[in-house]
Amino acid sequence: MAGLEAGFAAHIARGVTTLCHCWQVTRRDGEVLAFTDHDMPLHFGGVTFRADTGLSARALAQTSGLSVDNTEALGALSDDAIREDEIEQGRFDGAEVQAWLVNWSKPSQRLLQFRGSIGELHRAGGSFRAELRGLTEPLNRPLGRVFQKPCSAVLGDSNCRFDLSAPGYAEARAVEIVEEAQCFRWAEFAGFEEGWFARGRLDVLDGPAAGLWGMVKLDYFEGAQRVIELWEPIRGALPEGTLVRITAGCDKRMETCRFKFNNLLNFQGFPDLPGEDWMMAVPRSDGANSGGSRR
Repeated sequence: MAGLEAGFAAHIARGVTTLCHCWQVTRRDGEVLAFTDHDMPLHFGGVTFRADTGLSARALAQTSGLSVDNTEALGALSDDAIREDEIEQGRFDGAEVQAWLVNWSKPSQRLLQFRGSIGELHRAGGSFRAELRGLTEPLNRPLGRVFQKPCSAVLGDSNCRFDLSAPGYAEARAVEIVEEAQCFRWAEFAGFEEGWFARGRLDVLDGPAAGLWGMVKLDYFEGAQRVIELWEPIRGALPEGTLVRITAGCDKRMETCRFKFNNLLNFQGFPDLPGEDWMMAVPRSDGANSGGSRR
């Protein structure tokens, strides 16, 4: 194996070995979980790899092209390791994964076999199956501009460049009434016109669901109450008093960019792009057909 330390190579060549596999999962929120298929915990690199999680892996089959590596991690769901509710909440989506082949009698002898991220993750019968994607996977993403009338940027990203911390575009509030983790109600929520937060985002800032977020479907008044309704429920507990932040929404139109956000200079759409009707236009014998503006 390329990159194998001489002592480790000699150990493998003996035939009778003390080898095991170790995995380290680093979630996007910074949480680190480490596992091994050995029957005792191992410690190296400042991390303790647990042996009581029931985690195992299929044969590692890496490719030299850009296809997804044929690699999976299998394991049993455990309250103190990988929990079902955290998978449901998306806590492991895109998590970084490192896999080692380790001499458990001498953990300093090890080989990093795989580094990538978690792709598709399935749950069934109290267990999970996670697809592991290699470092070449991001190269499969399409690149380039999309020529369309609406803006192609995400509000606040490097293309949009709008400062979402500007006054009047975000509001942090404690949860008062929440229905099915999807419909939020406040008795007093003034200062923003109706629909201001539609197509925006609601982020949970503390509590059991901290770090989770949802897209705003509707923002309206129902009597004296202000109602913020999400497209999908937040997949975590939201007790009364949980702090959330609601960010203004953008419908990607040029008029919205200009008048709501005063950010027309960074508009990433093509509002004057001819539609399909123009493509089908033919000469006429009656009426004006000067080729002037069609707006």
